[in-house]
Amino acid sequence: MARFRTLIAVSTLLVASSVQAAANGHVRCQVTENGKAAQGTLLLSQDGHEVARAACGSDALSVPAGEYVASIQLDGALDSPEARKPVTVNAGQTAQVSNDFATGTLEVRIQNDGRRAAGMAQILRNGGKVGTLGSGVSGHLSAGTYEVVARYRDNEQRVANVVVKAGENRVVNVAFGSASGK
Repeated sequence: MARFRTLIAVSTLLVASSVQAAANGHVRCQVTENGKAAQGTLLLSQDGHEVARAACGSDALSVPAGEYVASIQLDGALDSPEARKPVTVNAGQTAQVSNDFATGTLEVRIQNDGRRAAGMAQILRNGGKVGTLGSGVSGHLSAGTYEVVARYRDNEQRVANVVVKAGENRVVNVAFGSASGK
């Protein structure tokens, strides 16, 4: 009799598991950057709460069927770009979400009296700080228009309307010292 009860309990668990699995669907994510494969992260949320997170390009996420907001993030970019898209997950099916991020690189080269100098540059967009780069270090970021605030010792220079285009390697030179009048 005990074996019979154990068998019924195990059978009930298996049936419950298979019913739950049948009520689930999957979400697969793909990230590209300027049309080429890239690394990214997928975050699924429902009613403002995170439900699941995974690396894009890995195994599909298994989640209950329903409506979600997919946040696709590009890994490794200074400004942490993100695309949000609605996604419907149907039981037993795989939904696909993807995004192509337009990016470029920006390098700020700081000079003092005509020679390379160790300085820092804040990168701003729409009045908000995106990140900081050291002189001669390039940063990967979304295509768009930025403001660069370069600092060398106690001096500061602003360079407005720095446009970074998709696929572009943009270099901004900032000169301090007697040659620049600072």
